[in-house]
Amino acid sequence: MKALVLCGGSGTRLRPITHTMAKQLVPVANKPVLYYGLEAIKRAGVTDVGIIVGDTRKEIIAAVGDGSTWGIDVTYIPQDEPLGLAHAVLVAEDFLGKDDFVMYLGDNLIKDGIIGCVDTFRENGPNCEILLARVEEPERFGVAELEDGRVKRLVEKPKEPASDLALVGVYMFDENIMTAVKAIKPSSRGELEITDAIQWLIDNGFSVDPHVIDGWWKDTGRLEDMLEANRIMLEMMEPSNSGSVDAESSIDGRVVIEKDAQIVNSTVRGPAIIGERTKIVNSFVGPFTSIYYDVEIESSEIEHSIVLEKSRITDIPGRIEDSLVGQNVVVERSQARPTAYRLMLGDNSRVGIL
Repeated sequence: MKALVLCGGSGTRLRPITHTMAKQLVPVANKPVLYYGLEAIKRAGVTDVGIIVGDTRKEIIAAVGDGSTWGIDVTYIPQDEPLGLAHAVLVAEDFLGKDDFVMYLGDNLIKDGIIGCVDTFRENGPNCEILLARVEEPERFGVAELEDGRVKRLVEKPKEPASDLALVGVYMFDENIMTAVKAIKPSSRGELEITDAIQWLIDNGFSVDPHVIDGWWKDTGRLEDMLEANRIMLEMMEPSNSGSVDAESSIDGRVVIEKDAQIVNSTVRGPAIIGERTKIVNSFVGPFTSIYYDVEIESSEIEHSIVLEKSRITDIPGRIEDSLVGQNVVVERSQARPTAYRLMLGDNSRVGIL
């Protein structure tokens, strides 16, 4: 069995962060989202992995390399345009051959991994198996309708969902999916939809089994979901300290302090993680916060947020919360006169001002 990991999307819902980095590499609990997927694939016993790459291919290749870090063998497959998940299957035809494979969306997080679905696919031998999860807003997702234990119909983002079972973003296929993706036509948005390809399998008498997961799942394409995934992963971490904490500082609860990080006259209240070489001075870091590497936070307060590498937050009078701060960002109190807000913001930025 092989794996096909999709990393070709543009991440429009996380802009402006994704103007400068691949959405699959945004860190959750100080680990890129993509890494969780690669770990899950390896734990399921799959080591031959193709990664679909697009405009961010250089970043993905630099981050993953040959896959030896995870004990997998990686082949990179270029997709010149993000023309749909079924199109990704099509461009991977040479890599996939006639092998069974698991398709995994690179910005998804699944608490319990994919061992269960891989095992049931191997045992039951359907032509396709789809992961499903019960969600509160099924209209945001592809939704499955079941009948007698099989998938009857798939509808992409229905206005009136017939069920609360959403497609999770992990699919198991045998070689017949290639016939399906070649048979379907582009949707109204000009993409080859994987839901249309699976529906083609159903309509043409192939077996499509559901695999409903009990644990949580997150599509991290939106800020709210990224922060929620960060919260969940932080709650699962074991506290540790590989940095330094001075006598005037307080570390409360589940906190991970990574190598060469410094906590000076500050309070860090977990669950939280402080990245390598990061320095927290005269500050408060509250629960559900991930601070990546080489960050400086001084005389400020932050909680329920993610701060990416090499950023600096200095002398902010109010508390920062529910935020995603990008790479090399400077947030500081200005001494310039006249007093005013002075902002330099990229496209699709969002700022809340008291």
